[in-house]
Amino acid sequence: MKVFVIAALTADGFIAKDPKEPSTAWTSKADKKHFMEVSKSAGAIVMGLNTFLTIGKALPGRRNIIYSPEPVNHRDVETTTLPPQELIAKLEKEGVSVVAICGGATIYTMFMKAGVVDTIHFTIEPVTFGSGLNIFKEKISTNLELVSSEKRDNSVFLEYKVLKS
Repeated sequence: MKVFVIAALTADGFIAKDPKEPSTAWTSKADKKHFMEVSKSAGAIVMGLNTFLTIGKALPGRRNIIYSPEPVNHRDVETTTLPPQELIAKLEKEGVSVVAICGGATIYTMFMKAGVVDTIHFTIEPVTFGSGLNIFKEKISTNLELVSSEKRDNSVFLEYKVLKS
């Protein structure tokens, strides 16, 4: 099982100005294309309810799993409240081999704290907010190893391996 985080950040490290702002409001076309390419490698994508609501629809070609205590009124999504380790084990048992964690901050934090993330894909966008929503809701201390870096248009795409102790 491979689990990866994918996120766009400002040059000063924020994923949004505020929790209700969709990341698609400020990210580049290059990032949107990158997100679609990378996330399509996953058999399942996992996100929080707020992230799903900002996207507004299920993403085609993969299972869409939404963290929500209540069912989401959409035929192409599944909801869950399982802890990350249990969800990953369940998906693996069901034949899923790659899972993309697509946000937001609460979901990124849950999966990083659970120690199930293998890879992180960051897009660094050429914009600053000065303040805003951090990628993690809590202190997350993780060592990473750079796997690849690429500049496309005015954005930088980074892939890191999570070093597990």
